[in-house]
Amino acid sequence: MEATAQSGVTDAAASADLRTLDLWPIGNCQASALVDRQGRFLWGCLPRVDGDPVFSALLDGRGFDDAGLRGFWSIELVGATEVTQRYERNTPILVTRMADGEGNAVEITDFCPRYRHKGRMYRPVAFARIVKPVAGSPRIRVALRPACDRGAHSPRVSYGSSHISYGLTAMAMRLTSDAPIGLVAQESPFRLERPLHFFFGPDESFSDELGLSVARMCEETRREWQGWVRGLAIPLEWQEAVIRAAIALKLCQHEDSGAIVAALTTSIPEHADSGRNWDYRFCWIRDAYYTVQALNRIGALDVLETYLEYLRNIVDAAEGGHIQPLYDVRGNGALEETEAAGLGGYRGMGPVRFGNAAWYQVQHDAYGQIILSSVQAFIDQRLLRPSGIEDYEALEKVGERAWAVHDQPDAGLWELRGRTHVHTYSAAMCWAACDRLAHAAEQLGLADRAALWTGRAAAIHRRVMDAAWRPESGAISANFEDDERDASLLQLLDMRFLAPDDPRFRTTLDALEKALRRGNHMLRYASADDFGLPVTAFNVCTFWLIEALHHVGRSTEARALFEEMLSRRTAAGLLSEDIDPATGELWGNYPQTYSLVGIINCAVLLSKPWSSFR
Repeated sequence: MEATAQSGVTDAAASADLRTLDLWPIGNCQASALVDRQGRFLWGCLPRVDGDPVFSALLDGRGFDDAGLRGFWSIELVGATEVTQRYERNTPILVTRMADGEGNAVEITDFCPRYRHKGRMYRPVAFARIVKPVAGSPRIRVALRPACDRGAHSPRVSYGSSHISYGLTAMAMRLTSDAPIGLVAQESPFRLERPLHFFFGPDESFSDELGLSVARMCEETRREWQGWVRGLAIPLEWQEAVIRAAIALKLCQHEDSGAIVAALTTSIPEHADSGRNWDYRFCWIRDAYYTVQALNRIGALDVLETYLEYLRNIVDAAEGGHIQPLYDVRGNGALEETEAAGLGGYRGMGPVRFGNAAWYQVQHDAYGQIILSSVQAFIDQRLLRPSGIEDYEALEKVGERAWAVHDQPDAGLWELRGRTHVHTYSAAMCWAACDRLAHAAEQLGLADRAALWTGRAAAIHRRVMDAAWRPESGAISANFEDDERDASLLQLLDMRFLAPDDPRFRTTLDALEKALRRGNHMLRYASADDFGLPVTAFNVCTFWLIEALHHVGRSTEARALFEEMLSRRTAAGLLSEDIDPATGELWGNYPQTYSLVGIINCAVLLSKPWSSFR
């Protein structure tokens, strides 16, 4: 069943002013926007996902009746009492239908153009909207108030006969429309008597007839996305959930470079007034690995291939072999963290941060994830560019770093800012780096290198188990120094460090559930960090638990828990990073790749086979 939703708009404006994560992403792998349940663009950045927000109202607590509010684009039916929304089948094209109590209704189609044109992918920094009257004599009001300078200012504006130009700091933009431009400019209501078209893109003349061009763009974009989905090898069960997650993951890739961002937003708090507000619009080596791994499982090799291009450039540029945990979408490493004075924060919960100080942290698991992402290219004959000896030699430098640091302290995958440990997850990822390098060497016929890396992997495995196993508690510790519980230990199965029937894993699973499980949800850890004790559960950790339960024979419980997680998705079929175990409210940046990866991985793992139906 396709994602659909309905929201009443009869209550006062206060209810419509409340920011939530019930948002619908649209995009084209260059530009993206998040649309709320009233059909308003609340978040979107220029000229890239990690750029300056042109739509910033998601992080501005002022009401929409505030004349000073900027950073949004609304098209509203005057007197609307009902709003329904849905995606067009197997696309990120959003259709919003508004109706009032007098028999008037309009339909708004929102999309970012993306399709093949003249031998390349056409994906402009542009947003298109088509508004159609569908019943009665509707009146609409259009308000486009772009923001710039991190929400602090409005741009200078100039007018033409059929357009409005905005001198944004990031790039000049133009709204071209066949609507009455004067009424749009002053945000006055007017009668909608025919389909109207809006194209908000670079400040350039629109050479073709607007209505026909935008309609054609929509059709071509629809065809492109539906063709991409048609090539996915999805499981029999939960098809809609998998397709929706896959499309959202694709939208998180910056196709120009191949980078994959962790989320489309910044500074959505991990829970209310927590101060845990981080900018996720960057490419974490770890998050991107999990994304390509999940998409590989359903056959989306295009994402892997373009990401590997990005990754090769990162490895080539690494000084002394050191790999940062994250980079921007163009591969730049300096991501200075600052706070935006012009934005009050999600529901007024600041700060709003741009940049992420984790770029200077040491996180050793990145070496494993680089090699895990890359090793498939040595054996997969479907790829347009298989990897060869030169690629292997470059990866060996990464492996040497993994070998050198596998038992050294780092900040860990949870990016603790106040302390370091020798983290078991990081050490196990260094093991995976050596183990998979041995596989690649075998494939290339390099017997001596295969033996070297196999030996190093065995040595790391022994070191991890000697240092992290705690006989007194019957569990593996999250680090080499203490006896801590951490949900990342569930990943020892996925990386094949331990087998499901290993008694040490089973007792560790029991200990993790006892320490971290809160009903149907899993915390990352339960100990205090730089900001105190965690309150919300981390959605991907719950998906890791589901996988582990299935592997140890608790499949009925795993399926029930998976269904529960699916019920927590937004109307768009997506999840953010965190969830309040008590209330079920979503928190954290959105849509979050980790969480979407969990949907795909668990569906593939738990689904009945296609042969059961055919």
